[in-house]
Amino acid sequence: MKYVFYILCCLTILSCKDKDKPNVLWITIEDTSPQFIGSFGNENASTPVIDKLAKEGVRFTNAFSTGTVCSASRSTIITGARTFRTGTGHQRSQYPIPNYIKGFSYYLKQLGYYTTNNSKTDYNIANEREFIKEAWDESSNKATWKDRQEGQPFFSVFNFAESHQSRTMSWSFKQYVKHVWNHLPEEDRIADNAFEMPPFYNDTPEMRKQFARVYNSIKLTDNRIGELLQKLKDDGLKDDTIIFFYGDHGEGIPRGKTNGINLGYRVPFIVWFPEKYKHLSPWKTGEVSEELISFEDLGPSMIDLLGGEVPEHMKGKKLFSGNSNDKNELLLLSTDRVDNGLDLVRSVTDGKYIYSRNYMPFIPEVRYINYLEIADITKHMRKDLKDGKLNALQSGIFNERPYEVLYDIENDIWEANNLAGNPKYKSIVDNMRQFMDAELLKAKDIMFMPEYEMAKISEKQTPYEYRLKTSEYNFDEIYKVASLSGKKGKDITKAQIAYLKHKNAMVRYWASIGLMSQDKASLQSYQKQLNKSLLDNYPPVSITISALLYQKFDKNNKAIEVLNKYCKSSNQDWQLSLMSINYMLYFKDRKPFETAVVELLERPNLKGHVKSACHDFINSQKIKNTI
Repeated sequence: MKYVFYILCCLTILSCKDKDKPNVLWITIEDTSPQFIGSFGNENASTPVIDKLAKEGVRFTNAFSTGTVCSASRSTIITGARTFRTGTGHQRSQYPIPNYIKGFSYYLKQLGYYTTNNSKTDYNIANEREFIKEAWDESSNKATWKDRQEGQPFFSVFNFAESHQSRTMSWSFKQYVKHVWNHLPEEDRIADNAFEMPPFYNDTPEMRKQFARVYNSIKLTDNRIGELLQKLKDDGLKDDTIIFFYGDHGEGIPRGKTNGINLGYRVPFIVWFPEKYKHLSPWKTGEVSEELISFEDLGPSMIDLLGGEVPEHMKGKKLFSGNSNDKNELLLLSTDRVDNGLDLVRSVTDGKYIYSRNYMPFIPEVRYINYLEIADITKHMRKDLKDGKLNALQSGIFNERPYEVLYDIENDIWEANNLAGNPKYKSIVDNMRQFMDAELLKAKDIMFMPEYEMAKISEKQTPYEYRLKTSEYNFDEIYKVASLSGKKGKDITKAQIAYLKHKNAMVRYWASIGLMSQDKASLQSYQKQLNKSLLDNYPPVSITISALLYQKFDKNNKAIEVLNKYCKSSNQDWQLSLMSINYMLYFKDRKPFETAVVELLERPNLKGHVKSACHDFINSQKIKNTI
């Protein structure tokens, strides 16, 4: 009887302990920048539910996604590990990660929490189904807190897609009307003339009709959040639940989402504490925090807040520790390939300024990404560009980028004025550049590896672990050459040409990437060496040098042959096809490649990213042929 009594006492104590644990509700909205939320300063927005959360909670003005597209940002959120360590930066690449890296919610389950996800995953890793099963008690579009055991605390995520890029731009206007406009009461609908246009868009009736979709989609999202919070209150749970609200990355519009600038990274972020758990908050009710936070901090902060031990692979800060040493002074951010659009940008911010290093600057901000190209707003922009109706800022987003930019994001929220070349800001640029270099070298950024190589590595081991093998992945040497990319002049060209003979294939690759930014005059005396490198046995080098020779030197026939060959690579080597077509998309004369692209598009089981690039080539080529 004493033994039974002891067991009952223990169970009672554990039950009481569980009841003392807070519930946690995460409200995630898609593709939204704080510039479009009322409580973050937009007087044209109608977001009363979000604004009330901000007034009663803590509003963070310097919260940043660690990527600029959903799968990359969600990879960091769920694992607590940065994409340039795990190799998960390319959208929907799904390369393997080590078995010991688990979703942060797995650790909450070990603490007795009932974990649910409703319902987006998109974690961008191999074996995602098994990973999800281990991380969540339930992950579906019906998941909620209701099926937990009596007295069991919950951690629940609700993801709202009403603000997604599909609604704000990529779906047809008819679909937008059906899924957004028709779900808004008449008094909630925001008219085409009821807001200010960002200055990098041409302010025309056609553009306003499309851009109003952003405001109406966010308004519908706000309504949906209100319904969820009412459900929480009706279930008698609000007084026991800490509420988080945030967007998964920047606004889903041209020049926002997918771009390595503030508009791609910065997100709205709010935390609301019920009276019962206000003691867990280092901040006061209604406080506005300028603390720098990123998605790398979310996993370790949740585990720490709820009483767990943070795993070694999670390097983020514990936001609720109240420890002044546990604060970020600078944040390193990153963006890589998005769908069929190649890119590699690394950025640093202190909240007031953002510095971005474009390692493929020959690709413009509004680059060919099929999900953007099918949108009416992008079509209007390209037509206005063709008709000469855009000013320097508006047309500039279609041009080659500077290799580095610095924006004052407090006073220039639309990032119109690049300060990187201004001597007044030299110390800021130098400090951020040095921080970025040191952090990337320490992390051994695996995303500098061509994706063609990463796919092959992933057949035998994880990119996360491979990057640590200095004898195989000599990142110091690779980064030294990659850091020349975008810089111009005879001395830089000479060094890049010399690196084309390096024994390390990835060093040669970055030498070829860097040469893409050099002008014809700088390359003129090196044609013999370039023609040799055109036949390099490492395909990413051969493809890039072929693109360079075709673009700079009167349509080199051998270059045409090489590009067409790699364009039609096997489905297994789809990365080579994608690379080839991406270069072709920016050629003035694409006619020599039309047949190869059409033949590729007819191939069965073609990789989605490659298919998207083919469609961009064909559709834009039709437009070119009518000019």
